[in-house]
Amino acid sequence: MSSYEPAEPQESVGEDDGFAAFAVGAWPRLVRTAQLLTGDFHEAEDLVQTTLAKVYGRWRRVPRQEIDLYVRRALINNNLSRLRRKRVVHLLTPVLPESLRHASAGHAEAVEQRTALLAALADLPARQRAVMVLRYWEDLSESEIAAVLDCSIGTVKTHARRGLAALRSHPGLALPGPAPTSGPSRPTTPTTSAGARR
Repeated sequence: MSSYEPAEPQESVGEDDGFAAFAVGAWPRLVRTAQLLTGDFHEAEDLVQTTLAKVYGRWRRVPRQEIDLYVRRALINNNLSRLRRKRVVHLLTPVLPESLRHASAGHAEAVEQRTALLAALADLPARQRAVMVLRYWEDLSESEIAAVLDCSIGTVKTHARRGLAALRSHPGLALPGPAPTSGPSRPTTPTTSAGARR
């Protein structure tokens, strides 16, 4: 981690201008976000490294109050470019290795839940996945997400609604028992049994 170690303010600080300190502080958060976007830890690290390298080239031109927005946008755009280049949907392995399945029950269950969630996210279209990650993991508002993705708030809402519907219906995330109906619009034709709630 020495390459990102912040230096004491000196005359050479013009070359760095706070970038190293920013990169060190932002690295864990960016890798977590990138892992949710890519579904793979190593690809996430590569994506963050690529993004920070590009950001460094424009660092002195980015207004300080817009750094987070700029870096998030760069991360999302680099991931979209990566997906376009590969033209392959990255799916996680649905079955855990035996070594993990025989770990403690609580740990194994947590790992399986996380794996199922990442697999479900990986099945979403890239921009829909970006909205879900920014909204529910990064806790950004709809207007902030619209700024990051350079789209309208209405588009963000549409992606969020469709993304939630897809995740709720994903077989890996399905809860035992019948799913609740989406709304009261057709109460006379229920799709679930009367004793759904316990």
